[in-house]
Amino acid sequence: MVNELTSITDDPRISISSDEYERIAVAEQYYRDDLGKVKYKNSYGNQQTRDLMSINVTKMAARRLSSIIFNEQCTVTVADDQTNELVNEVFKNNDFFNQYEEKLEESIALGGGAIRPYVDNGEIKLAWINANQFYPLHSNKNEIDEAAIASQTTVTENGSNAYYTLLEFHQWNDDGSYHITNELYRSDSANSVGVQVPLDSLDEYQGLQPEVTLTGLKSPLFAYFKTPGANNKRLDSPLGLGLVDNSKKIIDAINQTHDSFYWEVKMGQRRVVVPAEMLRPGASYGNNEVDQLRPPVFDDDENVFVQMYGDDEMKITDLTTPIRNDQYQQTMDFFLSEFENAIGLSQGTFTSTPSGIQTATEVVSNNSMTYQTRSSYLTQVDKQIKALVVAILELMECGQLFTDGKARWTGDPESVDINIDFADGVFTDKNTQFTQDSQAVSIGVLSKKRFLMRNYSLSEDQAEQWLTELDEEQPEFSNPFEDKQGPDGDTSAGAD
Repeated sequence: MVNELTSITDDPRISISSDEYERIAVAEQYYRDDLGKVKYKNSYGNQQTRDLMSINVTKMAARRLSSIIFNEQCTVTVADDQTNELVNEVFKNNDFFNQYEEKLEESIALGGGAIRPYVDNGEIKLAWINANQFYPLHSNKNEIDEAAIASQTTVTENGSNAYYTLLEFHQWNDDGSYHITNELYRSDSANSVGVQVPLDSLDEYQGLQPEVTLTGLKSPLFAYFKTPGANNKRLDSPLGLGLVDNSKKIIDAINQTHDSFYWEVKMGQRRVVVPAEMLRPGASYGNNEVDQLRPPVFDDDENVFVQMYGDDEMKITDLTTPIRNDQYQQTMDFFLSEFENAIGLSQGTFTSTPSGIQTATEVVSNNSMTYQTRSSYLTQVDKQIKALVVAILELMECGQLFTDGKARWTGDPESVDINIDFADGVFTDKNTQFTQDSQAVSIGVLSKKRFLMRNYSLSEDQAEQWLTELDEEQPEFSNPFEDKQGPDGDTSAGAD
């Protein structure tokens, strides 16, 4: 039998509804600011089209959220020094800390995203997966541990485009083993997945095994990020919602307001009505144009004059209309304020407020909406990065994936202590944190080791080494009141 798919969700192993990916496609259009053309009729009643003069508030909001949630100063420390070095070497080789903020922006805009570690030529690489490439195999779970990942490639064959889709299924067998299935599909249309073809039909998939079974794994080899909050569009879906899904009407109102204001400015340029005789063109004689006895009195390049015919008493009249910038500004601020509330940002993020711009300290002390929203997102980010570390360690244990057949790490990935310092200086005063933690150590509610790990971004082994060095450097305590024995055996108790 020939395996053929129209859409990826037609595969019986994928139980999630195709409506979810139609919703993601709409969110992607808004994120790209690809909102189509505006149709209108001109003064003569002819149908015309033009670009929508929109504001890409989806991109603005996703960028703002990602920048306050994560930055490249973040550090990840893992268990002992050897494990920590292995994991951070993978992050360094993949430029993880610089890439994550950018990919987080896309995930926030579309509702989710995933990271999949894989072995390539003996090195662990990271593949970034958008929301429209990730297909959970079960939609009734809070935790996604089985999924299909789609990768699309367009090539030119015989003068026309051919579209290839690689489907990578991650599933658990009944015996607890981890099964990966690779399937390649080809289509002549971008709107269809097409017919299954051999994996070696594309050079980049030469040597890729159709099926791989791994034993000893406890966690999936991917880490999914889901935007916080319930999916109110489809309650049984494990996928998150993007910024557009519950604010599409508000975004449309913002774009319509901005578009109308742009055309009011364009149509509000200076216009003057003059008698037609004042704009009468000159007569042509041969190749030279000779002015009439009454030449035009205005510059030919001006576009602000309108001819008036049939009125002998017509005088020069200014028809310029004032631009309603105050009304448009108030309308725009109103819709932007609604947008801020809809996506969980504080008032004044995109609009001006009577109190002006707040400092980071004021944001924290006022318990602002932005701070609360950031905390919700940060929980999901922390969860994804820790799941990624576990997946990397799981992969390092699979010696059969490396050319020499040797595992790069052994142990229990799920029991490894993972500490993430987000370096959130915008919201956390480091001096205040240091002072508070020092007081906690002094009263005995925080260990010295945790104090060093938290405030100096040390691993557990590094913190223990610091403490050992401190103990060695401390001078031995000498009690001045201790009885001392003289050379003749007598003791002296010091001063009476």
